[in-house]
Amino acid sequence: MGIYKLYYKMKSNKKSQEEMVGFVLIMIIVAVILVVFLGFSLSNSKKETVESYEAESFMQAILQYTTECRSDLGELSVQRTIFECYEGKSCLDGREACAVLNSTLRDILDESWKIEEGSPITGYEFRIASEDEEIEYVTEGEVSENSKGSYQSLSKSGNDIDIFFTIYYS
Repeated sequence: MGIYKLYYKMKSNKKSQEEMVGFVLIMIIVAVILVVFLGFSLSNSKKETVESYEAESFMQAILQYTTECRSDLGELSVQRTIFECYEGKSCLDGREACAVLNSTLRDILDESWKIEEGSPITGYEFRIASEDEEIEYVTEGEVSENSKGSYQSLSKSGNDIDIFFTIYYS
């Protein structure tokens, strides 16, 4: 009887080990499937909103963008072109600073904030105004309840100019 018990015990241990290996394999397969599923669900999720820092960063970047307007000092940034426009000046090539500013703003906004079907962005407004007049106003798309924006105040020679940028999203 002793040999039979030893044989039975060895067979029983081997069977237990096989069951453990099978269980571990099943757990690994389930984990891999879950990771693949999670990867697909995260990659298919679309960005639904616009973050505040995006509007603020965009505002700062656009003010430093170099326009096609040149003056005696060289090529002008959007910020400097705003003041040239406010003062009614022209570029060296004869174009009005306001016309160059408007064209530059439209190009940048159209390329940066695509308004198309399926996009979370539904519209935008970019407004430049002084205390007594509106200098430039560029708008596209539709206004919605959800919006993020940025505000910048510029001052030169006692002239204060306010810039407002608002992005509307669904």
